[in-house]
Amino acid sequence: MSKRRRLTPAQLLQGVPAEILTRPPIAQVAAETAAMAAFEEVAGELRRAEAEGRMVLTLDLDQVAVDYLIRDRVVRDDDDTRALRDSLRARGQQVPIEVVDQGPGFQPRYGLISGWRRLLALWDLWDQTGDPRFAKVLALIRRPDAAPQAYVAMIEENEIRAGLSFYERARITLMAVRAGVYETEKKALQSLFSTASDAKRSKVKSFIPLVQALDGALRFPTHIPERTGLALSKALEEQAGFAETLRNRLLRRPAPSPQAEALVLAQAMRPEKGSEPPVGDVSAIRLTSGKARVLLEGPGVDSAFVARLKIWLTAPD
Repeated sequence: MSKRRRLTPAQLLQGVPAEILTRPPIAQVAAETAAMAAFEEVAGELRRAEAEGRMVLTLDLDQVAVDYLIRDRVVRDDDDTRALRDSLRARGQQVPIEVVDQGPGFQPRYGLISGWRRLLALWDLWDQTGDPRFAKVLALIRRPDAAPQAYVAMIEENEIRAGLSFYERARITLMAVRAGVYETEKKALQSLFSTASDAKRSKVKSFIPLVQALDGALRFPTHIPERTGLALSKALEEQAGFAETLRNRLLRRPAPSPQAEALVLAQAMRPEKGSEPPVGDVSAIRLTSGKARVLLEGPGVDSAFVARLKIWLTAPD
């Protein structure tokens, strides 16, 4: 009986296809499969976080379109802007802005929803210093279902961080209607200021004639007191030619300060010398007087009447 010849490992592997020889062990295959599944899970969570606005992105300043929405802010307050720049310079950006991703076909790709002051302050610092720290902005991506929701988000952010004036509220209402975001002023008011009281929405509505007549002519519209604004709006609606006269007066000699502009408005509201104060329907007002006091009461004493009377009393001769 012949003795069986023992084969070497190399001889045993002769003729075996290379893909079989290089195939990883089953344990390695299982490990790689698990790792790939974990990677896909993490990647999916990151995609969901970005889509839901939970991931902070770092964007170049010029990737964000400042004019994506008609802004509700009319002017930048110098003191607030200076304080914001100082904060950004010392501590960096602490609160992300909010943007909407318009898609890769848009330039800039992202549209600004909220954070207008922060973005402009970063632009200021980048222009002034050239420091790369200020060339980027932290941003959260929001996905409003429609344009009205983007406007609501912008207004809510500004109302919380720095309250809007009645003029600014009325202006964004009017601009949103003109841009076709809302069909009527009523729908715009109800949507943009859905959390406000009926009285507050009514006051915003009362400022709309003031915006319609004098927007662009006023240099300091956010400084107009509530009562003065209500009285002006009433006069603009009721007095023929008053809007054109006042607008021309404001454009001809622009006021150098809020106080100077307030004086111009007060003088425009004040009747000609020698005329009576604006009392409206005298039969609806009862007047009584005593030592060092005068009392006016009755249905004719409404907010507009009080505002006009106050302007008449305080205006210089």
